Amino acid sequence: MNRAPLKRSRILHMALNGAADPSGEAEAGSGEKPFLLRALQIALVVSLYWVTSISMVFLNKYLLDSPSLRLDAPIFVTFYQCLVTTLLCKGLSTLATCCPGAVDFPSLRLDLRVARSVLPLSVVFIGMITFNNLCLKYVGVAFYNVGRSLTTVFNVLLSYLLLKQTTSLYALLTCSIIIGGFWLGVDQEEAEGTLSLVGTVFGVLASLCVSLNAIYTKKVLPAVDGSIWRLTFYNNLNACALFLPLLLLLGEHQALLDFAQLDSAHFWGMMTLGGLFGFAIGYVTGVQIKFTSPLTHNVAGTVSGTAKPCAQTVLAVLYFEETKSFLWWTSNAMVLGGSSAYTWVRGWEMKSQEDPGPREGEKSTVGV
Repeated sequence: MNRAPLKRSRILHMALNGAADPSGEAEAGSGEKPFLLRALQIALVVSLYWVTSISMVFLNKYLLDSPSLRLDAPIFVTFYQCLVTTLLCKGLSTLATCCPGAVDFPSLRLDLRVARSVLPLSVVFIGMITFNNLCLKYVGVAFYNVGRSLTTVFNVLLSYLLLKQTTSLYALLTCSIIIGGFWLGVDQEEAEGTLSLVGTVFGVLASLCVSLNAIYTKKVLPAVDGSIWRLTFYNNLNACALFLPLLLLLGEHQALLDFAQLDSAHFWGMMTLGGLFGFAIGYVTGVQIKFTSPLTHNVAGTVSGTAKPCAQTVLAVLYFEETKSFLWWTSNAMVLGGSSAYTWVRGWEMKSQEDPGPREGEKSTVGV
């Protein structure tokens, strides 16, 4: 059958609308959004994640280690952010119940049985956010990504120790690149006289807890009917309860009583903003999943996971007017490159397992 040649404008229209049928019948029959609109939505959501995540890091650095504040209470800062997240979850749940359709949020009510089921994960969650903030308190924002870069390595190690899952040689090679970048970064920080050994140890512990958090999350999700928001609510609620005795034990209540800006509206505004950013990261991640297919979500996540830390590091170096050596930048490139390579290798391996190709003895659909 002969088809009339397509005009250049028609081809452009097909590309922008994601249509594969020249006649446009498939386009008219499907409710799929135009390609350009979907691409714009994905770009906006990823950009929003960048702004939220990077802003939260800089804001937390200010709250934890600002010479103008002089507040030595990292546990209290973390506790308050968990409290804000808990109140936001409950507030949105109440709004969704009172105004159906206005907000898409699950119904939340306190169930002590569920809270106990989530408790083991909450302990790991507390370690994750506490060590993250302690790492940020003692190291510079520019080194923050390298200091917490061993999460992938711990994922591989814990998968083998706890789940008895083996890892391919290619994936192990990418992990070796990450470890090499981490050690080179530590070496360069020491050479420049800016290395904090305590902060680096906290970064390693944060990486371990992030990996454990991912494993325990899968085990606990059934207790909250698979709802990430219910899990967020119970996690932060448990964290608030567990942080209170920790505050007293570490004597941070005395540091708060001696804090000169305890009645400052600016201080409490910055603290609340930090909690809002922490909640927003989870919300934006959920929106990103909603607006993307599994493939585009993985691609967007991989690109964002590589480019966002790079942008954050460059901004930190420029903002704090730091000068870094070539080897220091090389360590960052190794960490980011190794992490991206690991994600690509694992994605390729999973795709190969799902689509193994024709088995022996089966007829091929191609050729004679």
